Amino acid sequence: MREPADSGALLAWYDSHARDLPWRVGPADRARGLRPDPYRVWLSEVMLQQTTVAAVRGYFERFTALWPTVADLAAAEDARVMGEWAGLGYYARARNLLKCARAVAAEHGGRFPDTREGLMALPGIGPYTAAAIAAIAHDRPEVVVDGNVERVMARLRDIRTPLPAAKPAIRDAAAYLTPDARPGDYAQAVMDLGATICTPRNPACGLCPWMRACAGRAAGIADQLPAKTPKKAKPLRLGHAYVARRSDGAWLLERRAESGLLGGMLGWPGSEWGDAPAPAPPLEAAWRDTGAEARHTFTHFHLRLRVHVAEVGPDTTPGRGEFLPPAAFRPSDLPTVMRKVFDLARGAFDTAPR
Repeated sequence: MREPADSGALLAWYDSHARDLPWRVGPADRARGLRPDPYRVWLSEVMLQQTTVAAVRGYFERFTALWPTVADLAAAEDARVMGEWAGLGYYARARNLLKCARAVAAEHGGRFPDTREGLMALPGIGPYTAAAIAAIAHDRPEVVVDGNVERVMARLRDIRTPLPAAKPAIRDAAAYLTPDARPGDYAQAVMDLGATICTPRNPACGLCPWMRACAGRAAGIADQLPAKTPKKAKPLRLGHAYVARRSDGAWLLERRAESGLLGGMLGWPGSEWGDAPAPAPPLEAAWRDTGAEARHTFTHFHLRLRVHVAEVGPDTTPGRGEFLPPAAFRPSDLPTVMRKVFDLARGAFDTAPR
């Protein structure tokens, strides 16, 4: 006979097994009265969207070393923040990060609102992030449902409807179990359970505090849940990138428009991404098609950028973009796909006949 799931069993497990994360106040410190910093909770939640804890840890530590408070981040230069964000992807998050920090600093005296509704009024904060900050930072009994929580609830309640159609039933299950006592610890406990025990493959059911309550385990299908609607194949888009190096070592770059994919980021002049022919180069030069393609996958499509290179004289004037001298150019400031272009172009320059 299955036992009913309850938050107390999970919290007892969390008290002994909570992950040590740089943005987290652990259960022992929290019991002693130490409160989480809403800024650090917010920053970690934004970074963790569509990204793993392992990938985020280093970025979070760099960001908080450079900008320890939301006021510090609000005062930062856009280009510096975008450069530090490079590699995390989903660059609209970085733009919204600055908008939100500046709104908190200018309109809220540097203090995040302590309710879900107040948090959702800030730029770039949606229902999940607002609920997570309200619960974790302010101990509000909000229902927090990320991918880990979806998996745990689908298995616990044997919810077989495929995602995304199962989301309402999963949320109802999560809401039923969310306690009034220690809701911040509880929200993190369910996430930890999904990340360390109730994993996508080979869940360690024997170590789970909800093992006897799990309907998916009782039915023998826990590792098959949650079911998912098959994804459509991602389309392929093609494009061209032009990399010009001046004889004094300067590189020709341009800043992309604020709106759209990679908005506001530095990049190489090139074409729209589709199936259009190569556009005119950004300046007259002896351009060389390297034959190499920078390949990258975004959320909704695959991209291949054909790389063209040219060496030009010190007085060359471009038709678009501007030359950045070596001292002003850091490859790490480029988004990942543009760094891939740079690596291929640099290799082509190094192997060019002399």
